[in-house]
Amino acid sequence: MVTVHFGVDNDLHNSDHFPLIISDNRRKNPSIHSASRYNFKLGNWCKFSSLANINKDIVSNNSIDAAVKNVTEVLIAAADRSIPKNSNTFKKQRKVWWNADCREAHKKQRKAWALFRRNPTTVNLIRYKQTKANSRRIQRRSKRESWERYISSINSKISSKKLWERVKKTSGIFKSSNIRMLYNNGIPVTSLQDIANCIASELSRTSNSSNYSVPFFNFKISAEKKNLNFHSSPYAPYNTDFSFSELKRCLSETHKTSPGPDNISYLMLQHLSDTSLKNLLFLYNRIWQEHSFPSCWQQAIIIPVLKPGKEPSDPRNYRPIALTSCLCKILEKMVNKRLIYYLEINKIFSPFQSGFRQGRCTVDNLLALETEIRNAFIRRQHTVAIFFDIEKAYDRSWRFGILRDLYECNLRGNLPIFIQNFLKLRKFRVQIGNQFSDYFIQEEGVPQGSVLSVTIFALKINDILKQLPPSVKGFLYVDDLYISCTGDNINFIERQLQLAVNKIQQWSTFHGFTFSTAKTSCIHFCRKRRLHPEPEILLGSQLITVVDEVKFLGITFDKKLTFRPHVIKLRKKLDKALDILKVLSNTS
Repeated sequence: MVTVHFGVDNDLHNSDHFPLIISDNRRKNPSIHSASRYNFKLGNWCKFSSLANINKDIVSNNSIDAAVKNVTEVLIAAADRSIPKNSNTFKKQRKVWWNADCREAHKKQRKAWALFRRNPTTVNLIRYKQTKANSRRIQRRSKRESWERYISSINSKISSKKLWERVKKTSGIFKSSNIRMLYNNGIPVTSLQDIANCIASELSRTSNSSNYSVPFFNFKISAEKKNLNFHSSPYAPYNTDFSFSELKRCLSETHKTSPGPDNISYLMLQHLSDTSLKNLLFLYNRIWQEHSFPSCWQQAIIIPVLKPGKEPSDPRNYRPIALTSCLCKILEKMVNKRLIYYLEINKIFSPFQSGFRQGRCTVDNLLALETEIRNAFIRRQHTVAIFFDIEKAYDRSWRFGILRDLYECNLRGNLPIFIQNFLKLRKFRVQIGNQFSDYFIQEEGVPQGSVLSVTIFALKINDILKQLPPSVKGFLYVDDLYISCTGDNINFIERQLQLAVNKIQQWSTFHGFTFSTAKTSCIHFCRKRRLHPEPEILLGSQLITVVDEVKFLGITFDKKLTFRPHVIKLRKKLDKALDILKVLSNTS
């Protein structure tokens, strides 16, 4: 079978020779069209607000599923009549300086070339060279003018990322996110439908309960036989109807994000009239009180994004970006605020958990670690820290375990029942361009892209720090966990940390988490000159790797705490950013 095809292009492309074209028949690029999107910049929002009329009959005289469907149809119909859509075809990506003058000059050059090829006379050759020279002159002028406009638009607020994007576009470099081919068990997959299904199947497999260890799987089956009765305490403050001020506050806190499967964006909801918003709030409170979660909100669209530096033909190397309904996420925001308030006011969250909590950030954990290390150096002691990596932490969170934790927090009524329904029957499909995969089930784990997911995951992992002995410290930033121990005797530190690791692993046996031995690392902070053995700590049956430096929450810690490796990495990063000055110093 011939796998390579040779051909000759008919255009010289400003060269003296016709270029040879070599194509690989085994890799046929699928035709990819993007999904059409609303162009909100050109939208007539006054018209949209008047057309998007959500009346009381729509939200009160139907079932929950029918009411949500009707609201969605009203909003989409209003958007179709007041907001134009972008084309769903990929245009040929010209350089940003390419304009109508360039296009016309290039067209004349091609006509002159075609005439010369049909009738190769001296007159036609001269005419072709003249049109070619004129086309080059116009392109150079267009480049210069485009570059001058770009330089004039730069100010202190523009990011280096935006600068580089523009520079690359000026050079005709466009980043392509198209997936051309995958290998599924060694078999090449080239059609968009099969590529989407291949990635979706891999993501679904990640959340399957078959990934759990045998001891936990057996424990899971036994534990889930217990019925959790949340039907009590209906008059608790967190179970009352949502107010209009809560809805308006959540809407005001939204950012520009892609819409979910229903194609409704936050911007559309922000432009609804107060009457429509109050009727939408009535629907939210029906969902809240009737304990019925809309089935269309249990679906997500997954956009696969290749992980940096990974092989694009491996379906496991794609990070899922989940798009869920913005209508649902507004309700989630209101529920999440009440849940966080309850957990904080009752001091349920560990004081050493800093992830996504008001008044807390990564700096808290970084300063805690640095302070402990510096105090150890002052006292001429050792500090040993272990940084854990949880495999697929979000995708394999035990859902029944989350509900059990809510039950043990004495949450009853609408709030935990909403979360219970929210976690049920989750499914997704992968989107590549305008092509969708089949629907796949997410059996376990918290839904990616949802507002509630971070909070309920933080609650699920919260108890892990309670397993530590008094001599061992531990800090969490959502799923980023480290433990540390300081002392004069390295053998004492080793024993205490081994005890802590054993307890953490025993805890994980009953909660469904698995630690990656390859990515979990240990570092010994010490400035003593004399030789001393490195700690030997087992995670399961394997020794935890002792490293000289570790990256934690964006900062590289080295064992002497000089931060030299971090500064070197930062300098390399800044050198790349400063390279743009060399580009900007050019005049064209």
